[in-house]
Amino acid sequence: MQSRNRISSIGIGVFVGCGLVYLVSTSTAPAPAAVTAANSRKSAPSFTLKDSTGVVLRLSEYKGKVVVLNFWSTHCGWCKVEIPWLMEFETKHKATGLAVIGVSMDEDGWKAVKPFLEGRKLNYPVVVGNEDVAKLYGGVDALPMTLLIDRDGRIAATHVGLVDKGAFEQEIRILLQESYRTAVK
Repeated sequence: MQSRNRISSIGIGVFVGCGLVYLVSTSTAPAPAAVTAANSRKSAPSFTLKDSTGVVLRLSEYKGKVVVLNFWSTHCGWCKVEIPWLMEFETKHKATGLAVIGVSMDEDGWKAVKPFLEGRKLNYPVVVGNEDVAKLYGGVDALPMTLLIDRDGRIAATHVGLVDKGAFEQEIRILLQESYRTAVK
C-alpha cells in the first residue's frame, strides 16, 4: 500500500512540476505572432489628416513601408505605456522601412494633444482622428488600438489593448522580412 501511495505521489509531483514549467515558459515568452497570411489581408482604408503644424498626412503616401498605425488618447494609461515602445520601434526599424503614425482620438482634439506632446519628443507623426476615420476601421471602441499594415497597404494585424512588446516587435520583424523577400523576387 505504501509503494502505491508513493508512486501516486511521484506521479502527481511530476504532473504538477510539468504544469509549472509550462506556465512559466508560456508566461515569459512572447505570444505567437498574429500576422494574417498575405493572401487574406484587406486594404487599409486611406485617410487624410493634419498634424499639429498643419502638415497634411495621407496614409496612402506610406505605401512601400510597413506602418504601425496606433489609435490612442492622452488619458489612456496603456497608450502611455506603448508610446516609448513605438518611439523605439521607429528608431530601430526606420532604416528598413518602418513608419509609425499616431492617431489621437481625444475628443478635445489638439487642445488636449498639443500640451501632451510638448513634454515628449515623439519621433513619429501624430494626427488627430475623428469619427469618420474611426468608422473606416470598423470603429475605435477601445484604446489603444494598433494596426500593422504591410508595404502593400494591407492590414496584417490588429490589436486592441496593450500588446506584449516582444510580440509586437516580432510581428514588425515578420512584416519587414516578408516585405524584403517580396521586394527581392
